Amino acid sequence: MSSVSTVVDPSNEKKYFGLKSATALVVANIIGAGVFTTTGFQAADLGHPVYILLLWVVGGFLAFCGALCYAELGSSMPEEGGEYAYLRQTYGMMFGFMSAFVSLIAGFPAPIAAVAKSLGHYLGFFFPILNDNPSIFGIVDAVDLFSIAFVWLLIWAHLRSTEKGIQFNNVITLLKISGIALIILAAFAFGNGDFNNLKTVSDTYKSADNWSRFSAFGTSLIFVMFCYSGWNASAYVANEIENPQKNLPKSLLYGTLIVLVLYLGLNLVYFYGADVNTLAGKVEVGLVASGQLFGQVGVTLVVIVLVISLVASASAMTIAGPRVYHALGRDSKTFHFLAKTNNKSGAPVNALLLQGLVTTIIILSGSVDQIQQYAGFTLTLFSTLAVLAVIVLRIKEPHRVRPFRTWGYPFTPVIFIIASLWMMFWALQGRPVESSIALLTVVVGGVIFYLTEHQRPKPKFRSPSKH
Repeated sequence: MSSVSTVVDPSNEKKYFGLKSATALVVANIIGAGVFTTTGFQAADLGHPVYILLLWVVGGFLAFCGALCYAELGSSMPEEGGEYAYLRQTYGMMFGFMSAFVSLIAGFPAPIAAVAKSLGHYLGFFFPILNDNPSIFGIVDAVDLFSIAFVWLLIWAHLRSTEKGIQFNNVITLLKISGIALIILAAFAFGNGDFNNLKTVSDTYKSADNWSRFSAFGTSLIFVMFCYSGWNASAYVANEIENPQKNLPKSLLYGTLIVLVLYLGLNLVYFYGADVNTLAGKVEVGLVASGQLFGQVGVTLVVIVLVISLVASASAMTIAGPRVYHALGRDSKTFHFLAKTNNKSGAPVNALLLQGLVTTIIILSGSVDQIQQYAGFTLTLFSTLAVLAVIVLRIKEPHRVRPFRTWGYPFTPVIFIIASLWMMFWALQGRPVESSIALLTVVVGGVIFYLTEHQRPKPKFRSPSKH
């Protein structure tokens, strides 16, 4: 007898996530390799340590604004799928479908592919074959082969047991947080650094006019916001969270705040270890600063933390992504096969396998970086529409039960929307090809919906009852 069946009533599903597990999912989703690599570009473009630190504060504030909005949406619609569910309810099934389609094409597989390849790159520090990256049988490079094996190892682990997969994610996320905290504390306690580095500004900053500085700040903010992407992770598993009306908002807010503190601490470490001119243009700023602070021992420590961070990030995305396609499968006749769940493990089997297949194709295509570049535009677009849904639903459904209400409304969603539109404008200016492809992907999703789903009725939502 098959162990796979279709889940009919989401309200009867097992609750795998407590507050700690949901918060760990958010932290693991957000922190990847970006915070260890992007500050060098900010040092080159902006050239002022204090303003670079301010960038990370502003980015964290915007992510927190988004988390506050998702907290309201998620507490009133504790369904799996995140923005898929919110857009479906607010604007209609077509918007939800397009969001899920983009998530499948780029939202989760592309970042997982990038993380897997980065993991292979950093493991080359310990395993020479990955550093040399030879071709295996003339078919695939060693790093690509490792990346594919790693992706399917995670899928296998999460297919075997959802509960144990989440426990693994909790442990690896705790190791990630502990490792970053250890770097920060050790740097200031034992590192060979200098706080005067915070006073050093580059010649680029000195020679720039105010408009150029503002432009550099805006461009750098886009990349900082990419490093904060994932702040909405627990929204994708809302129906599997214990007491989601309370724990979902808390997990989003706690997770985002934890990351903000860690990001600020790391960037302080970078400038404690090296001045802005030394870091300018360097890709591996974490390794550069740790080498200055601790020597080779520090470099090894940072690489280990990076490896743990990347494993946790890939694991968290392997958990979150399939919940979007699984939710779509529940609502779709054409894609109903994605709603299949393993009775024994509780895993969304077909959704996990499909995400693994798409991720593998992206790795083998050799276009991971290009897909990543346009993925950010589409993800920003749909998260902006989801935040706008807070305002739309306040107007359309003023009596909807909202266990959590967005702090600072309406300013909070308005600030997030304006910042997102501004970033998308700069993305269109700076990367017109990638941004245009992103918009085309959305249109393709709309066409597929029209051809397969447009005549089906809009799925109903359950609003949480008053207690």
